[in-house]
Amino acid sequence: MSVKNSAGSGSHRELLRQMLRIRRFEERCVELYSGEKIRGFMHLYIGEEAVAVGVCDALTPDDVVVSTYREHGHALIRGVPATSIMAEMYGRAAGCSRGRGGSMHIFDAAHRFYGGNAIVGGGLPVAAGLALADRMRGRNRMTVCFFGDGAMAEGEFHECLNLAALWRLPVLFACENNLYAMGTALARSHAQTDLALRAASYGVAAWPVDGMDVLAVADAAGRAAGAIRAGAGPHFLELRTYRFRAHSMYDPDRYRSKAEIEQWRKRDPIDALVATMKAEREITDADLAVLEKEISAEIEQAVAFAEQAPVEPVEDLTRFVCSEPGPGGKPARRVEAIL
Repeated sequence: MSVKNSAGSGSHRELLRQMLRIRRFEERCVELYSGEKIRGFMHLYIGEEAVAVGVCDALTPDDVVVSTYREHGHALIRGVPATSIMAEMYGRAAGCSRGRGGSMHIFDAAHRFYGGNAIVGGGLPVAAGLALADRMRGRNRMTVCFFGDGAMAEGEFHECLNLAALWRLPVLFACENNLYAMGTALARSHAQTDLALRAASYGVAAWPVDGMDVLAVADAAGRAAGAIRAGAGPHFLELRTYRFRAHSMYDPDRYRSKAEIEQWRKRDPIDALVATMKAEREITDADLAVLEKEISAEIEQAVAFAEQAPVEPVEDLTRFVCSEPGPGGKPARRVEAIL
C-alpha cells in the first residue's frame, strides 16, 4: 500500500478499508502471539483505528510521522508493507528494523516513518527535531507526532510544546487520549483532564476531537494540516478515543469495568462508518465481503512471508550498534541520510 499523492483525498470507502486493515492485522497478531509466534511486549490498536486513519488522511508522502509503542496501525497507514511489519514482529532479518526492534520499534525511513518508540513521550523531541531540520532547510512539509495521554505527564511534552510554539515549528501533535496511561485513569494522574486546554496554554491552536469518528478526525486533521502548511505554527488535537483491548498482552486489565468497555464498544469506529455508508447507499454487504477477503489475503501473505523469512546471522549481531565506517574509512553520515 502506498501513501496517496495528495492530502485529504481519502474516500469513505478508503477510510473504511484502512480501518479494517488495522483491525484485522491486530486480530491476527493476537492469534500469533497466543501461538508464541510473536514474543515480547505487544500493544494493540483495536478500537483506536479512526485516529490513525483520519490523521494520516491529511498527509502527503513527503510528510513525517513519529509514533509511540502502539504503532502497528500508524505504520500500516503510512505505507510500511504488512510483510515488513509482520517479519519485524517475528524477529526476522527481513523486518523493517532487521528483527531487532519487534512490536514497539517499527521504523521505515523510506516511508518517512520514524518509530515506534518504547519510551513514553520519547517521540516528542524526535518530532520537534525533525520539524526543526525541515524549517532550517526550507522544506515545506509537516511532522505528525502521535502520543498518548500519559505522555502529557512527562517533561518532554511541555519542553517540546514550548519550543515548537516559540519556533513555530510545523508539527501536528496528535494526542491519543484513551483515558488510561497503562492502568492509571486520566483523572487519577492529571489535575486538568481537558488536555486540549492544557496544550492551548502554550499558545498552540488546540481542540478536542471525537476520536471514534473517522470523518470527524479527518476533518480536524485536514484543517490543522492546512494551517500548519500555511505557516501558522504547531497545532494540537486531543483525539478522544478508547482501546478495546488491555494495555498490552501482559495486562490483566482489572482497572476498568466490563460495563465501561462494552459502552465504548457500542461506538466502534468501523461499525459507525459502515452504518453511515449503508445509509448513504455507498456500500453493500457484498462489497464488505469482497473487502474483507482482500484484506485477509494481504495479512495471510504477510504471515507467510514472516514464517519463511530468515533470522539474522549470528555474525551480524554486532553490526548497526555503532555507526559504521563509510568510504575511505571515514565515519558514515547516517543522520543526513535519514533526514
